Amino acid sequence: MIYFWYALLMIGAYLVGNISFAIILSNAKKNDITKLGSGNPGTMNMLRNFGFKTGVLTLLLDATKGAVPALIGMLLLGEYGLFIAGFAVVLVHIYPLFRKFKGGKGVACGLGVFLVANPLLTLLFFVIAVVYLYFFDYGAIASFIIITAMTVIEAMNHYGDLIVSICLFGIFFVIFFSHRANFTRMLVGKENKANLKKALNSLSEKKSHKEKKIDKKIEKQREIG
Repeated sequence: MIYFWYALLMIGAYLVGNISFAIILSNAKKNDITKLGSGNPGTMNMLRNFGFKTGVLTLLLDATKGAVPALIGMLLLGEYGLFIAGFAVVLVHIYPLFRKFKGGKGVACGLGVFLVANPLLTLLFFVIAVVYLYFFDYGAIASFIIITAMTVIEAMNHYGDLIVSICLFGIFFVIFFSHRANFTRMLVGKENKANLKKALNSLSEKKSHKEKKIDKKIEKQREIG
């Protein structure tokens, strides 16, 4: 019976992993994220092309996509279920069959898995990564601050457990492999920057402009009154 639950868990993770929230959100804006910027349907490319709010929403949805199968796996089958489902959903997120194996880079999805496994430390390293991203603007490095740190921590917490170790190495390897082009571009100084500061400044300018319009509307109403 336990094998039935593992099979069901893997099928569920497979189906969830094929969902691309970046493509759904960009289509809602009458665009295709795969044809903009780097072409990657992930948080950083969404941030660069659609701004801070859409980038954050993509991050949250992709993290949820990783967290849900991992959480269900943990509830059904304990830590083995957590990490097996986690590895499966990250793998399929990066290489989705329904989109010709061209998906995101797995960081937000992996973040969701690690949030289930170790929420406090994952949030800590997420904050450290965001601070790095704000000042240095390289998304690939910020991503690996989280993924590397949490892989090492969880590997130490489960030292000697072969199944968990394989799943952790699998998560780390597929995310690292999906970033190989980023590291190559960094070496030659051509890596795309995340532009987090620019996105935040743009958000602030839009808010200020909106507030000014509201103030003008109130003034007109007072004049009429």
